[in-house]
Amino acid sequence: MGERIKIRQELDLGRGSGGVAKRSALRGYLLEEALAWLLRHSGYRLLVDASQDRTELTGSGGTLRVRGRGAVHQVDVLGEFAFTPAFSLPVRLFLEAKHYREPCRLEVVRNAHGVLHDVNENFMDYGGTRPRRRFQYTYALFSANGFTPEAQRYALAHQISLVDLSGESFTWLRNAIKTTAAELYKAQGDHAVERFPVAWMRKQLREALGTCPPGVPLSGDTNAVQFRASASVFLANFVDALEQHASAELLMGFPAAPFILPLVAEDQESFLSYVEQSPDHAVRLRRFGQAATAEWELFPRVDEEAYRLAFKLPEHIEEWISGVAEKERQRTMDVKAQFLSSITIYRMNGSGVRAYQLHYEPSELRQISGGSH
Repeated sequence: MGERIKIRQELDLGRGSGGVAKRSALRGYLLEEALAWLLRHSGYRLLVDASQDRTELTGSGGTLRVRGRGAVHQVDVLGEFAFTPAFSLPVRLFLEAKHYREPCRLEVVRNAHGVLHDVNENFMDYGGTRPRRRFQYTYALFSANGFTPEAQRYALAHQISLVDLSGESFTWLRNAIKTTAAELYKAQGDHAVERFPVAWMRKQLREALGTCPPGVPLSGDTNAVQFRASASVFLANFVDALEQHASAELLMGFPAAPFILPLVAEDQESFLSYVEQSPDHAVRLRRFGQAATAEWELFPRVDEEAYRLAFKLPEHIEEWISGVAEKERQRTMDVKAQFLSSITIYRMNGSGVRAYQLHYEPSELRQISGGSH
């Protein structure tokens, strides 16, 4: 019973009984805004106000909600893809981030599925005859400490994208979030804040990071004046920490698999320089570590020093690869051939979207020294 209560509290919008934000909620808020910034070139425009779509959205920048068939759902970060994929509806993405100390549980993924199912059926309740746009809503859950096996199985069955940010490539981001969240949590206690100004915090970050669409108003809470003076300093430091890693852009890779890849570019400019000249090219893949700690590296086949992209595969795949020691190399080869043979990356280039195709050819398999594959 105690575990159920604990889970329920984690899901209760991250707030305590008096509106005081929990540490895990603060970490989640900061992670969501950081991801909106890291993904700023990935082809999505941020939706922050009902004026951007008065048919399906309601509320203002601080309380944005999406209408579903059976309910209206609050959303913290909502993006719309810049172009419509072939044989599809225009795509909108719910982005939710969790920064718990433990792996993200099934309940969070189940809630995401419920929201997704309801908003995608909203079109069914439209009774008028006026032509209306329709969207395909998708859901991506990012977790700083991975997901439980039950959560992974459920997400796979219901097409919820899970993105694990527990790898070494995101250590700097997790550390910056932990520091800022701890400062904000202490400050709200020092200033006896009764209701944490979440909308104000998001407004501050989006203005500083430039993630708000131009011409769209941003509203924010007006309470806790003394707290906001202190918090502004912590948020400015957080923005500085992000901008110090501006070259470490997060790209979303779409392989021929039921998952997406968070690709971290060690040097953004080197990657862009190469793919602009060769938008369709062959790559090599290298795996380090075992099971949940394993990470991958991707680089051009022709010029291996041109750029590096780092990523993690879903934990259940890594556990399968490492499950039988004598089969690990063969299973690594199988995953490369079956799931990573083609990876597509979309990126905004000015007002347009560029698509880059990275191809892995199984015939190029080779033994990598040092125990990697």
